[in-house]
Amino acid sequence: MKAYRGDVAVYRGEKLIAIGSAEECAEQLNVSSKYIRWMLTPYGKRRASLRKNPEKATTAVKIDG
Repeated sequence: MKAYRGDVAVYRGEKLIAIGSAEECAEQLNVSSKYIRWMLTPYGKRRASLRKNPEKATTAVKIDG
C-alpha cells in the first residue's frame, strides 16, 4: 500500500474526530496508521458506504494543502 504523506481528517458520521498525518490520527484514535491509510483507499470508502448505517461510519479524507 502506497503511504499517503499529506494531512488527513477522520470523521465519525458528521463529527470531526481527528486531524493531522495518518500517524498522528492513528495515535489519537488508538489504531494503526495502516488502518487510517486503508480508509483513504477506494475499497475502504466503498466498505464504509455499504455499512448498515453509513452515516455513523468512521471515514478518512485527504486534506489538500
